[in-house]
Amino acid sequence: MQSNIGLQASKSSAIEINKVLKNTYMLLSMTLAFSAVTAAITMTMNLPRGAALIMMLVAFGLMFVVNKKADSASGIFWIFAFTGLMGASLGPMLSQYAAMPGGPAMIMQALGGTALIFFALSGYALTSKKDFSFMGGFLMVGLIVAVVAMIANIFFQIPALSLAISAAVIMIMSGLILFDTSRIIHGGETNYIRATISLYLSVYNIFVHLLSMLGILGGDD
Repeated sequence: MQSNIGLQASKSSAIEINKVLKNTYMLLSMTLAFSAVTAAITMTMNLPRGAALIMMLVAFGLMFVVNKKADSASGIFWIFAFTGLMGASLGPMLSQYAAMPGGPAMIMQALGGTALIFFALSGYALTSKKDFSFMGGFLMVGLIVAVVAMIANIFFQIPALSLAISAAVIMIMSGLILFDTSRIIHGGETNYIRATISLYLSVYNIFVHLLSMLGILGGDD
């Protein structure tokens, strides 16, 4: 009797996890597509970098709203508001890269590289079913160090440091994709809105820093 109850509970848990995974990937694809649309809109509007910074700051504030509203129906609205602003803030940067020699190809390379990294890491986490929760502390420390280095490089403007920071951020965000996917698989994250925002931020940062790396390396040619 107890084994039947345990089997039923295990089956119910697996169904719930699969539901969270399905909803997360569906919402992630929709928010990424929406970000692409808002980025294209701000590119055509030729907004200045200052406007991008303002949108980024507003989006940062909305991130806390998304986490607070994640358990309510309005959470969907707020995550689209957040990701729409994040995408829109990319417009001025993408316009700058698009104007460079070989810029459009560089953007496509960054998009392709980001997709390859995401699908490879997500696929590995899903198929191996390994628990990557042990990486949490290391990734958090790495993220803090990267942020401090980015702030310092605002003043120093050293290309080699920019390259190193971008490489580090890509590695950290890749680790976070494994970490966040693992949390969903093992029942550590049961809210698909929170799971989506975590994966979205990893994908977003990988794209931005991969494009930055390509820009720095391309500028050396």
